[in-house]
Amino acid sequence: MPAKGSNSVTKAFDMLELLGDHAEGISAARAAELTGHPFSTAYRLLGGLVESGYADYDPSTKAYTLGLEVFRLGQKVAHRRGFAGSSKGLLQALTASTGESSILSVRRGNAALTVITVDGPQFRTTTDPGDDSPLQTSALGQALLAHDPNSDDTIGKLELEPRTPNSITDPAQLRTKLEQIRTTGWAGQSEENDIGMNALAVPVFDLDGRLLAALALAAPVFRRTLDELIEFVPQLTETAAAIAARLPR
Repeated sequence: MPAKGSNSVTKAFDMLELLGDHAEGISAARAAELTGHPFSTAYRLLGGLVESGYADYDPSTKAYTLGLEVFRLGQKVAHRRGFAGSSKGLLQALTASTGESSILSVRRGNAALTVITVDGPQFRTTTDPGDDSPLQTSALGQALLAHDPNSDDTIGKLELEPRTPNSITDPAQLRTKLEQIRTTGWAGQSEENDIGMNALAVPVFDLDGRLLAALALAAPVFRRTLDELIEFVPQLTETAAAIAARLPR
C-alpha cells in the first residue's frame, strides 16, 4: 500500500489503513516498506498512534495493531453499523425477555469499554456507550479478565482501588474469583461496582473461540438478587452465541 499523501495527517491515516489491513499485526519495518516511508517516519507515526490510543504495540512480537480508540471513534459515527448494528437488536430482545437492562462491552486496556446499552423498562443503566468500567469490580470486566490468558500479569498491573465496600482489593481473592468464573462460565457481582446494583455477565467468543466481548444484565438490588439474575444465564449465553454468529468472518 504506497503512501497516498505527503502531509503528516495523511501519512497517519495511511498508517491506520495499513493496520486495518493487517489484523494480525505488523512491524515498523514492514510498515515502512509497504507505505514507502522511511523507517524513521513509519516508526514515529506508529509511536504517535500508540500514544494516542489508536494503535497498540506488543513488545513480545514487535507488532502494531489497531487500538480501541479507533473502535470508540467508530462507535460515535457509525452506531448502527458493524458490531453495534448487528448486536443492538439482540440486546433489545434480551432485555424484552428478562425485563432487565443489557450491556455489551469490550476490553480496552485495563477497563471494560461499554459498546451498547439497552435500558430495562424500570430503570436506566449506570453506564453509556464509550464509558469505561474497572476490570476488577464490574461483572463485565471480570468476565473479560477471567478469559485473559495473561490475567495474572494484568492483575499485577491493576491498582485494585475499591469503588464500594464490596469491591475486591486483594489480588489473591480476585484470582480465586476469576477461577470460579472460568468454571461456571459467568461473572456475577453484587454492589462491587455501584452501590445498589447487581450484575451478571458472560463472555462472548467469536466462532474461532477468541474472546471478543462480554455481555451483561444489570438490575437494582431491590428488583433482582444476584441469585435471581443467575437464572438468566441461559438467555445470556444464547444471546452471546447469536452475537458471535452474526459477525463477519
